[in-house]
Amino acid sequence: MATSKKSASSKSNTAPKPTDEELKKFYYDMLLIRRFEEKAGQLYGMGLIGGFCHLYIGQEAVVTGIQSVQLPQDDVITAYRDHGHMLACGMDAKGVMAELTGRIGGYSRGKGGSMHMFSKEANFFGGHGIVGASASLGTGLAFAHKYKGDGGVSVTYMGDGSANQGQFYECINMAALWKLPVLYVIENNGYGMGTSVARHAAGEFYRRGEGFDVKGEQVDGMDVLAVREAARQAIDYVRDGNGPFILEVLTYRYRGHSMSDPGKYRSKEEVEKYRQERDPIERLKAYIFKETKITEDDLKPLEKEIKEIVNESAQFAQESPEPDASELWTDVLIAEAR
Repeated sequence: MATSKKSASSKSNTAPKPTDEELKKFYYDMLLIRRFEEKAGQLYGMGLIGGFCHLYIGQEAVVTGIQSVQLPQDDVITAYRDHGHMLACGMDAKGVMAELTGRIGGYSRGKGGSMHMFSKEANFFGGHGIVGASASLGTGLAFAHKYKGDGGVSVTYMGDGSANQGQFYECINMAALWKLPVLYVIENNGYGMGTSVARHAAGEFYRRGEGFDVKGEQVDGMDVLAVREAARQAIDYVRDGNGPFILEVLTYRYRGHSMSDPGKYRSKEEVEKYRQERDPIERLKAYIFKETKITEDDLKPLEKEIKEIVNESAQFAQESPEPDASELWTDVLIAEAR
């Protein structure tokens, strides 16, 4: 059998117990993403962010857990719900927020916006608006790792909608044939835009590689410790030269598909149930208070620091100038006719 499905609770019980410092780091990273995204939503409402803006609120445990077990030579690529991935990779909140507002101080100098910013230094290769594009580009990054022999893994994120794209299966085929070091992470938040998974996808995503002898696993994406352990095992498997692996992470977004989406395709009760019973940040806090001697007072300095970082990023974004008209063709490759 090429796939496995393990419960989040069983994985957490078998995983090495995280240290207090690790737990505080998980809390810090998830809360930073949450507060940053809330601030981005405010700036969008003020008309300071143009175009599309897809928030990551509710899904923070996914990228936090996976990033915690990566090595420096690994790279990350994802789709358009990408701000959380950038922050988890260590990108400066000021540069991310400035790009959201189209300012010169942004990571793409104000020309990429929410969906298209990059950082070579952080090994973050986007942010891509084309559905399914991350699978193809991430497989290419994995080919580069194998060609160079640098021991790196391409951590390639996509949504449940992207996982239905034909190019994904072409990529799985090539990655399996060439044993490329790629971890395909399917962030299954239950909806492809406004269409529920039950209406747009047959079967379970972690089993999509069975025809190519590609292993997969499904994990609770609202539990950062479960994600961390599943990712550790999956990345070790890939790094050991076994080829690609599919990790389906069951998660949930609290906001609409984008800021322009009223989310009428699901009930308020459904969203509230996730917030009250499965919120990843509150679940981690409950674990911390139960399993360690860390108190609410110990977490307050972290919360204060995050608030300052987010407020400073918003201020920087508004003070950074817009790109000059002369920047129009900068960084654009133009092929001359011969």
